[in-house]
Amino acid sequence: MPPTSEIIAGVQVAATVTSVLMSITLMKSLITVLRPDITDAENRIQPVPFSEIKSSYDYILIGGGAAGCVLANRLTENDTCTVLMLEAGPDEPEVCDVPYAYNTLQGTEADWQFKTESSNTSCLAMQDHRCSWPRGKALGGSTILNGMIYIRGNKKDYDTWEELGNPGWSYKSVFPYFKKSQDMRIDEFEGSPYHSTGGLQTVEYFKYRTPVVDYLVKAGPEMGYEVVDSNGPKQTGFMVSQSTVRDGLRCSTEKAFLRPASKRKNLHVSVNSLVEKILVREEGDKKIAYGVQVRVDGALKEVKADREVILSAGSLQSPQVLMLSGIGPKDHLQEMGIPVVHDLPGVGQNLQDHVGMSGLTYLVDPPEDYKGDYPFTFNVPTSITPKAAMDFAMNRSGPFYSSVFTEAIAFVNTKYANASDDYPDVQFLLSPDADINNACLDGLKQKENEFHESWCDDILHRYAYSVTALLLRPRSAGYVKLRSTDPQEHPILVSNYFKDTHDLDVLIDGAKIAHKISETPTMKKLNARLHPNPHSDCDKFEVMSDDHLKCLARHFTRTIYHVSGTCKMGPANDSMAVVDHRLRVHGINGLRVIDTSIMPNVVSGNTVAPTIMISEKGADMVKEDWKM
Repeated sequence: MPPTSEIIAGVQVAATVTSVLMSITLMKSLITVLRPDITDAENRIQPVPFSEIKSSYDYILIGGGAAGCVLANRLTENDTCTVLMLEAGPDEPEVCDVPYAYNTLQGTEADWQFKTESSNTSCLAMQDHRCSWPRGKALGGSTILNGMIYIRGNKKDYDTWEELGNPGWSYKSVFPYFKKSQDMRIDEFEGSPYHSTGGLQTVEYFKYRTPVVDYLVKAGPEMGYEVVDSNGPKQTGFMVSQSTVRDGLRCSTEKAFLRPASKRKNLHVSVNSLVEKILVREEGDKKIAYGVQVRVDGALKEVKADREVILSAGSLQSPQVLMLSGIGPKDHLQEMGIPVVHDLPGVGQNLQDHVGMSGLTYLVDPPEDYKGDYPFTFNVPTSITPKAAMDFAMNRSGPFYSSVFTEAIAFVNTKYANASDDYPDVQFLLSPDADINNACLDGLKQKENEFHESWCDDILHRYAYSVTALLLRPRSAGYVKLRSTDPQEHPILVSNYFKDTHDLDVLIDGAKIAHKISETPTMKKLNARLHPNPHSDCDKFEVMSDDHLKCLARHFTRTIYHVSGTCKMGPANDSMAVVDHRLRVHGINGLRVIDTSIMPNVVSGNTVAPTIMISEKGADMVKEDWKM
């Protein structure tokens, strides 16, 4: 039987979870009554009934996520062509609009709830040593539950793509597509040549900023880093997060791109529609994708594509759909008993992610003269309350307008990077809380980890901030394989985090830089100090030593939701390339992949802005090829 202290701690943590859930439930109820801007009945997508899905369309889009919503809008700008979008999930839930709620959506029906395979080198504090990989299962895809950070990556990322044999993908070539989609509403960037207004994707600061965040950003210059616009001329430095929000609310790609096209007669959107395979026929020496087999609410249907099938199911499911269709590594397809339509060894390979580490939590003392309506740091029991729910719904203010996890970010150079190149190799997510949402509340909700409730209770009511260090350019790569031929069964996901130990070395040096934030004059005024290590396996090492930090990284491993590269773009002489520079699948006519999976290398930053760019550029390629 656990000690009395642990029982009490468990009860207290459970009470906090209950209180938070009650506040969120109240907030949802108030939205229905008081927030027509969120319910948005006028512009919500009206899915096409199964009986009204036509036998053929010019284009079939597989996936209604970050990429699919952009493509649906751009392709239907021409009213002479018809588009069918097939999304496996439902419409975007209303609660997604609430920035704070993103974490509460993970592990629900709006999340595919993917998990990696068990590892002996990472995710060690998680149940069965498996990390959760949340992915959005609704219109808008992962833009309904991501951290909403708008970062384009580094100029060198795209120049490297072109150098790898992909003409037209240099930074100079892709930059106009970043600007095309953007509606920048932050006053200080008005007139900036790096930003634009009038696009469909709104970018703002979070409407609520927890007070401690300004201190964290101010600490940057005291460490020798500038406060910068990382989407501007220089990436390296600290910044308040630019975010995909509109009027303080999440602006998913469903809201930004799909709803404005919702009344177009040439667009049909079918939800709860799982594509089981792409249909391919042979004509002489050509293989042509001519349609899809889709299951809509349990009913099976074949739909033809008169021009193209466009696969935009994301980095985990685009390769899954290809392999289920017989397009992929021959040996694996034969092993699964799937007839080989086309041997493409690279399908599902080259999986890259920005691996991060939790465990860097710092206690602080608020300034004596602080008199805000809400806590100085984001303190779950006193920040997420019925009062906060009422402020959100009635006064359009308060901490429900915060993402918490990502209110500020920084890009820094470890000793392994060349600082003069402005090519930082580690990113920080600067969070005004003690990682409670992810490490404790979410972990308990999903029964994901083995954290002691006593640690959660110890930090639950304290003033604290946390820094998540993440690796920007991993050398390690994982893969996606089929678990079975059942389209509804999750594929095998192998992260291979830290397979190349250089990745761990870079991340550890980044963590040491993160620790220096607590030693700046600004943070010393708050008496910033590292919270004790939350896991006994790491207690045996000297705090902040290499061994201690490596232990934390291997135990408290976390995805940063940036899984990429599993249908990589490259020339025909690259045996692992899946699509060419115009995103056409090698060896299959009438089939493209347009989403994050085409990245040859994951970009040095958050992936939603690059995914929107890829989709904008991909849509233009389709229009050019069909002279639309």
